[in-house]
Amino acid sequence: MILILLWIVLSMPKCFSQNYGTSYKIRTVAFYNLENLFDTINDITKNDEASPMMELKGNRSQVYWDKIDKLATVISLIGKDKSNTSPAIIGVSEVENRAVLEDLIHSDKLKSKGYRIIHYDSPDKRGIDVALLYQQRYFTPIHHEVFTPRIYNNGYKVYTRDQLLVSGYLDDELIHVIVNHWPSRRGGEEESRPLREKAAYQNMKIIEQIRQKEESPKILLMGDFNDDPINSSFKKVLKTKSEKKNVAKEDLYNPYERMFKKGFNTLGYRDNINLFDQIVITSTLLDTGKKDYSTYKMFKAAIFNKSFLTTNKGRYKGYPFRSFSYGAYSGGYSDHYPVYIYLIREK
Repeated sequence: MILILLWIVLSMPKCFSQNYGTSYKIRTVAFYNLENLFDTINDITKNDEASPMMELKGNRSQVYWDKIDKLATVISLIGKDKSNTSPAIIGVSEVENRAVLEDLIHSDKLKSKGYRIIHYDSPDKRGIDVALLYQQRYFTPIHHEVFTPRIYNNGYKVYTRDQLLVSGYLDDELIHVIVNHWPSRRGGEEESRPLREKAAYQNMKIIEQIRQKEESPKILLMGDFNDDPINSSFKKVLKTKSEKKNVAKEDLYNPYERMFKKGFNTLGYRDNINLFDQIVITSTLLDTGKKDYSTYKMFKAAIFNKSFLTTNKGRYKGYPFRSFSYGAYSGGYSDHYPVYIYLIREK
């Protein structure tokens, strides 16, 4: 029995052997679609009247603060079991404005983390944006900007979400994060596919812009892509790879493709199981098997799909436990699971 216990301890990755001396720094990087995080105030410049929050007949304030508390609870737990804290960096989508993010980071579950916000109002007709939250003790942004994809459908401009680029130092290492929320599948997957391919091309342009200034940049693409890892936006435009052995110097690695093929998901859409939420990395962040953690490398990618985030009965049993359904507040968290990766390096 003693020999078995000794073997277990010695077999554990050093970075996760908290009780036996940690040899690695661990930072969690995550993404979370917050499912219509709208305030209760009617903004006449946006179509927020169509949001689930504004459609509620009463108790909007109570619902709003309950949703804030639930989302903060989830964020506070992502990656905590290994890094002992919430994500150093977390991209978010489906937020109405900066004010709702201020309420989120100052809530009871997160106020001690020292999160800061990077947010721009996007041209999206529904008034939903992407943003980046970061713990300032771990991450120092030095540049951020947004890119509006030039997407047209039948000659009409599609007013979709901006793509947010944030560059900064994770501890003392320069990384670049691109936060996405690509056009939805409204109207059908095949009909809307070209819209997401164009959004993917915009990501490629951003990556090229970074590479013109930096020889081997560390870049993370994250978001609700409204596409699965095997769709053309990933395989034909971004040319993502799912096997580490096939990743060349300027390739993009998508750890979520293998998860998708094994049946994992981050949401249910029209009675289909999808994995729209992903984090994709450049080869410079990939552990190629040499176990060289002198600089930050991805140790693990995962979906935060805890049981309390999952509907346990009814028609949507097994789906993420959502906040809103059929014009009412269902008391859940989000209709998407968060995704996250661990970045580790030697201390």
